[in-house]
Amino acid sequence: MHTWLGLDHVQLAAPVGCEEEARSFFSGILGMKEVPKPEALRKRGGVWFQCGPQTIHIGVEEGFTPAKKAHPAFLVKNIEGLRHRLLEAGVTIKQGEEIPGVIRFFADDPFGNRLEFMEVTTE
Repeated sequence: MHTWLGLDHVQLAAPVGCEEEARSFFSGILGMKEVPKPEALRKRGGVWFQCGPQTIHIGVEEGFTPAKKAHPAFLVKNIEGLRHRLLEAGVTIKQGEEIPGVIRFFADDPFGNRLEFMEVTTE
């Protein structure tokens, strides 16, 4: 029998030539550290970022269409600090329905992909 250990990475799609804009958003605004892609995968384009123990892979897709429903949900500490940082950068924040014990909001990455940010609160 196998055992689930968790997620290694989440991949988000982006258009050809997205790398610098992805760096500006995921590293510059969100503060994620860029991690090098394996040599064999670099020719495909895209860029990877560290997010806790997981990585976020921004992959290039021909004929790209943003994900409007499917999305990663990022767990953060100090979500209000992140909200402030995003608003200062001109990113539009969308409130989600309330969930007891969770503060959360949504925003789009520069390519229109939906992202959720959440912090678990102790009540």
